[in-house]
Amino acid sequence: MLIAGRYRLHTTLGRGAMGEVWRAQDEMIGRPVAVKLLLSQDADPTAAARFRLEAQTAGRLNHPHVVGVLDFGSFEDRLFLVMELIEGDSLSHVLATTGTLPAERVARIAAQAAAGLAAAHQQGIVHRDIKPGNLMLDADGSVKIGDFGIARFMDDPAGGLTATGQIVGTSLYLAPERALGKTAGPPSDMYSLGCVLYQLLTGRPPFQAASAVAILHHHLDTAPTPPRELGAELPPAFENYLLGLLAKKPDDRPTAQQAASWYSTGAWQGRPEPLPAVRPAPRRIQPDLGVVGPATTYALPSAAPSRGATVTRDASGARRSRRRRRSGVGELLTQRPRAVGAAAGAVVFVLAVLVGVAWFSPDSSSAETPQPGSDGTVSSSPTVAAP
Repeated sequence: MLIAGRYRLHTTLGRGAMGEVWRAQDEMIGRPVAVKLLLSQDADPTAAARFRLEAQTAGRLNHPHVVGVLDFGSFEDRLFLVMELIEGDSLSHVLATTGTLPAERVARIAAQAAAGLAAAHQQGIVHRDIKPGNLMLDADGSVKIGDFGIARFMDDPAGGLTATGQIVGTSLYLAPERALGKTAGPPSDMYSLGCVLYQLLTGRPPFQAASAVAILHHHLDTAPTPPRELGAELPPAFENYLLGLLAKKPDDRPTAQQAASWYSTGAWQGRPEPLPAVRPAPRRIQPDLGVVGPATTYALPSAAPSRGATVTRDASGARRSRRRRRSGVGELLTQRPRAVGAAAGAVVFVLAVLVGVAWFSPDSSSAETPQPGSDGTVSSSPTVAAP
């Protein structure tokens, strides 16, 4: 079948509620493409509007991790959408085949999917249906986000193009605020991505129950089991960040740009950050009596260790000694200056007395000196002064 005189359909790649996807060839430029045909506009009155919305939203995005939209039109009263052909499988097929993926590969998927969502959020687009079936892997293993069929523009109050009260999305990956009927925002996509990563690591979604309503209650009230308790082998940093994506409150979740950066830089491995360079401690020189330094204090040996003396050398090389009073020899040395001072005072006192005696004695010129007699005796008699 040739669509719009240009796209020749070859084989069916998939079929959903709204339409079917074909592998086709663009005969005008000679390249393979994927063509999505709307099945019927009668079954769902919003099908055509949602189909157009997918073309408009994906058409606004040009990012390596988003499936590109190439063309949009109508053929025989059927809308068609021409997209980039992804030569690979969806993550739902990978899960069905392998069950789980190693942490390193999941981290790579997380970084690329978050980068694609960041590009959409920057354009004001919320995907609203992030699940394994809408995450494609190309031949190189790179992630491509597809199926913006129920996406919404953040500035569009109508948002879902659904009946009043109807919740759009897949219950296994639906954010708690969506379960309450609140408007979807970028954090809602991040929660859904967290559910997908959780399943890739453990082989099961965070919450399972017999009905969609019961699952929604788990999203609202139940804390997810840490993946490592279910046997997942991943670093604690990865697990903690993943549980952050599954936070109940939208404001507690990282943004798409933050998650893309965190996973792409390898932070998920939990490598310790390099410590800042430590400055070497100042070198302490051991006391050396032969070296004079600024204000160096040495301890001298003493017979009484508790009463040791200290010697201080200052910058000029002068030696200063401080001694504390102590018993024994030290006390004797302290008392010697006092004894010398007392002796000197006594000598000065004696000299003062002698000088005083000499000063106040009678003068020899005021008395007659006795003369010896003829017989050799000396007599003395008072001298009477003549009147």
